[in-house]
Amino acid sequence: MPETTDPVFVLGSASPARLRVLRTAGVEPVVRVSDVDEDALLAQLPPSTPADVVVAALARAKAEAVAALPEIAELATGGRVVAVIGCDSMLHLGGRLLGKPHTPDRALAQWSEMRGASADLLTGHHLIRLGGGPGAPAGEATGTSSTTIHFADADDAVVERYVASGEPLQVAGAFTLDGLGGWLVERIEGDPSSVIGIGLPLVRTLLHDVGLSVTDFWA
Repeated sequence: MPETTDPVFVLGSASPARLRVLRTAGVEPVVRVSDVDEDALLAQLPPSTPADVVVAALARAKAEAVAALPEIAELATGGRVVAVIGCDSMLHLGGRLLGKPHTPDRALAQWSEMRGASADLLTGHHLIRLGGGPGAPAGEATGTSSTTIHFADADDAVVERYVASGEPLQVAGAFTLDGLGGWLVERIEGDPSSVIGIGLPLVRTLLHDVGLSVTDFWA
């Protein structure tokens, strides 16, 4: 853990893509992964829960789990400010939310619907501010980014080769924007960083909502 009293940004995610976005944008976060059971949480939500609320609830659960870690609480001592962010992304297609397909068969089935179509990639964000000393404006803020993805009408051979690469199996919506999947995206409408996994404009806003500035965390 850092040996500094400077503000600390904690990324509650194992995603290398989210880490890469933050590092490229000048933030070197502490990375800690939550043990949230996403499937169990989803099962607890009413079927009528709006899609943006679903991803926000997952993001909140992850942020809360990481913020509750003793080592993170210990960071927020002596007046040090700690910002913990949790994120979760899902693809909203045909009225359904699609997460990570995990298996080649499910990825192929998703791509049979996605190719030539448009869908919304939703990324929920939940930020928790810890520390800052007596009277500091500690708190929480949440929000969801929505970006419309227009997928290429790729042929069977291309889709099968993409699935065989393994890349889409462990990513939300069975595609990436910053990897092989970028070849299969015609265009997007919205924030590209949120498609990769963490929306910089929204994180900037959430930090402001809890009395912080993104520049507080620039390396």
